[in-house]
Amino acid sequence: MKNRKEKLRIIPLGGMQEIGKNITAFEYDNEIIIVDCGLTFPDESMPGIDLVIPDMSYLIKNKDKIKGVVLTHGHEDHIGGLPYFLKEINVPIYATRLTLGLLEYKLKEHGILSVSKLNVVVQGQKIQLGLFEVEFIRSNHSIPDAVALAIYTPFGVIVHTGDFKVDYTPIEGEMIDLNKFAELGSKGVLALMCESTNVERPGFTMSERRVGETFKNIFSQTKNRILVATFASNVHRIQQVINAAYANNRKVAVVGRSMLNVVTVAGELGYLSVPPNTIIEIDHIGRYRNDQIVILSTGSQGEPMSALARMAASDHKKVEITPGDLVVISATPIPGNEKFVSKVINELTKKGAEVIYEALAETHVSGHACQEEIKLIHSLVKPKYFIPVHGEYRHLQQHCQLAQNLGMPKENMFIMDNGKVLEIDQSGAKMAGSVTAGKVLVDGLGVGDVGNIVLRDRKHLAQDGLIVVVVTIDGDSGAVVAGPDIISRGFVYVRESEVLMEEAKTVIKNTLIKCEQKHITDWSTIKGSIRDSLRDFLYERIKRNPMILPIIMEV
Repeated sequence: MKNRKEKLRIIPLGGMQEIGKNITAFEYDNEIIIVDCGLTFPDESMPGIDLVIPDMSYLIKNKDKIKGVVLTHGHEDHIGGLPYFLKEINVPIYATRLTLGLLEYKLKEHGILSVSKLNVVVQGQKIQLGLFEVEFIRSNHSIPDAVALAIYTPFGVIVHTGDFKVDYTPIEGEMIDLNKFAELGSKGVLALMCESTNVERPGFTMSERRVGETFKNIFSQTKNRILVATFASNVHRIQQVINAAYANNRKVAVVGRSMLNVVTVAGELGYLSVPPNTIIEIDHIGRYRNDQIVILSTGSQGEPMSALARMAASDHKKVEITPGDLVVISATPIPGNEKFVSKVINELTKKGAEVIYEALAETHVSGHACQEEIKLIHSLVKPKYFIPVHGEYRHLQQHCQLAQNLGMPKENMFIMDNGKVLEIDQSGAKMAGSVTAGKVLVDGLGVGDVGNIVLRDRKHLAQDGLIVVVVTIDGDSGAVVAGPDIISRGFVYVRESEVLMEEAKTVIKNTLIKCEQKHITDWSTIKGSIRDSLRDFLYERIKRNPMILPIIMEV
């Protein structure tokens, strides 16, 4: 029964106007449920950062209200933030078997597997979480066991597509349950939250089986060793590599920690069908001829520490690229990774390998819906309100334009940002303020202890280097006893710039004399004077602006 005073609040804390770290809270009365909890990877403006997770301050503050977390699928941008979430908030998790299997591996790595109750659901099942009821709808994506969600609230049904595509010939399981979307639409849907990743692409996304045909052709025509790099979480792609290898009497060796984890979990749970004796240890590849081996690897994005990148740099302990190797990169570069991928392709080619990537053959298809599939979902669901999700601003804007072309009133569409709150009550829907949201940076074991100032300093050091000035001063008279000595890192090579360094020392000495003449004894003031005078001198002489750290020792 609807309470006239209460409002349904939709609060995305990640995944809006960005790709990754997807997380959305749904709140009614004193109850909250959460959909997904992902991470994203750092860009070039975040040197030294390992991962980026959502700011969960609002959820931590309201943790007593949270009834549970439901997950759409097992990709990092949807489950990668959960270990950090569960260290702060202990609530039940609901997901399909493969999604939970991958999550369990992550929780073991963090040493918190026993913290939360993990609940397996199946496609088509409904669960009750307080005043919310959640139905898990069968979907297609680049990983098995993906689901869309129907969230039954006191004000109506919200359909959340998760990541999806319409694949009429899926590798595993059945096609997306379009009947359920139509059934929900015929009964009336309050709001649709639909992913926007490929909304700029016209037409339909090709079936995953298209890649399988490419693999069959490549494997049957190649007599040399084959290496395939793809996303570790793309279980369907891994299955097709195994199928093509088995059909051509090849053994499959797996390299890369994340790839090994996924192959192990998916195999144990029955989501990978592996013929007996097909997968071998990487240490055993020397026992077979080149035409009997396929190496399945991480590194399709050219990540510097990935298995493929280390092979390309002759830095891998187990695998050395040899002339004649055929390397298949079965992925599209994520925006921002193009240079990494290009570098790896060049290094592999220099070593005599033949490299096949998407520009040369159909080695990859997307797991995300293109325009016609998105239109199909809109037409079946017929929502009252529409909220585009999972995309940068231009994606969300174009998705709204697509919805408008299908008849959705402009005033019923909401382009949201992380932390913004959409309130729905009996009078309608409106934007209503915001909550704390943003990025939390993970650096090693540190979570959130690296902020904008530290990042600014890291960029400064990377761009301009460091100069340390060491001066020893008499504590009574303020006279300089020793120094100044200058230590330089990442700025200039001191031996080749002796004249510049001597001039810099003269500038510092003159600054110290002025401070002494003015009877300035405050160390912070002296340090500031050294920093300012040296910065001005260096910029005037060589147009560089290194970080300057004065150190004063008193005797």
